[in-house]
Amino acid sequence: MNPLWTEIAERAGAVLLPVQHELLGQYLDLLLAANLRMNLTRITNREAAEVQHVGDALTLLRYLPAGPIKLADLGSGGGVPGIPLAIARPDAQVLLIESTKKKASFLAETARELGLHNVRVSDQRAEDAGRSPEMRESFDVVVARAVATLDWLVEWCLPLVKKGGRMLAMKGEKASEELPLAEHAIRLLGGGSPDVHPADLPGARHHVIVEVRKNQMTPAIYPRPATHTRAPLR
Repeated sequence: MNPLWTEIAERAGAVLLPVQHELLGQYLDLLLAANLRMNLTRITNREAAEVQHVGDALTLLRYLPAGPIKLADLGSGGGVPGIPLAIARPDAQVLLIESTKKKASFLAETARELGLHNVRVSDQRAEDAGRSPEMRESFDVVVARAVATLDWLVEWCLPLVKKGGRMLAMKGEKASEELPLAEHAIRLLGGGSPDVHPADLPGARHHVIVEVRKNQMTPAIYPRPATHTRAPLR
């Protein structure tokens, strides 16, 4: 049992059972082993990964609604934060969106190996997912870590969020610079005023969680198609 994982979960009013600790550990084993074959993470030390991958992902727990929810992890990469959240919240239906085929295959294989029946994987681009009738405005929460600057990220995330839901962007010390540039896009896409929460993770002084609640439906023209070369919405 990892005491840090237990502590972070308890802050969110959640309890991690021994089987969940075991699954989180198995996930890290699979991630680090696969990283020897493909570029999934720059964090290759197991002890560091326990904090910077699983611990970091679990800081989102306090911002997830109670009860069964639909959650999308946009640009999931090696599965953070989506897979740890799916393990910690088995009542959540989690979609991992990752357009790189090799990474998407790893995510699907990992979910099968861990027996995570609440996880699905899509290899669509973010823009295509947001324009898909099956996905558009269907998620209670959309999360993203290390994907893009906020002005791009809100265009990809908010169209997936249902009215009344929220997007949670895991950001670093540049969040304060990115927020003013994203304000117009947030309003245009139906979001409310962003809230910035400290991640409260050991050794991650500049890590924050930017929460944007969806107040209005997103205009149908967004997100713009991926095939168009363009600037972010400002």
